[in-house]
Amino acid sequence: MRQFSFFDRLCNVADSALKTTFGVYDAQTRANPAANIEQPELSEQQSRHAASLMRINHTGEVCAQALYQGQALTAKLPDIRQEMEQAAKEEVDHLAWCSERIKELDSRESLLNPLWYAGSFTIGAIAGLAGDKWSLGFVAETEQQVGKHLESHLDKLPEQDHKSRAILKQMHQEELQHAANAIHHGAAELPKPIKSAMGLMSKVMTKSVYYI
Repeated sequence: MRQFSFFDRLCNVADSALKTTFGVYDAQTRANPAANIEQPELSEQQSRHAASLMRINHTGEVCAQALYQGQALTAKLPDIRQEMEQAAKEEVDHLAWCSERIKELDSRESLLNPLWYAGSFTIGAIAGLAGDKWSLGFVAETEQQVGKHLESHLDKLPEQDHKSRAILKQMHQEELQHAANAIHHGAAELPKPIKSAMGLMSKVMTKSVYYI
């Protein structure tokens, strides 16, 4: 297997950042779980609400992608770096699914995505420098918080919007698996103040991205 230099990885990070923030994704390796579900009849208000929830979930995946890329850049152990890079690839499917559903609902992705990507990438890079167990700890906590958001959005979606629900159910299952993988590889339990700060940032993101 080819060993990439730091400069090679930096170029890969730049490529991923541009694709993620501007909605240019590589070919999907898996079919959209909502592909064969009929488009539901939604009122204008229901459609706007569902689109806003899917926009939040899309931005959450942008943040996760940035976190993984930042950690992969600074991770010390090659196997941990590969784990981060593999997780980032799997998240691309989630990005594409959310983006497709947002367009079906006649809406757009968040204009704030570049800002959230930059912030999450910085956190990921710092976590990687702090050590692999802390880096994995951020992954575990992030994925657990994302899982809670997805559970909440499953309850908030219009009852008949089975397309959006199918996507979120698949994402929820895989986010929890990513958290379990991080814990299995030795994730450290993050201090409570850091968890609280992450939760606060998440609330700011969801409130702003719902509208912007």
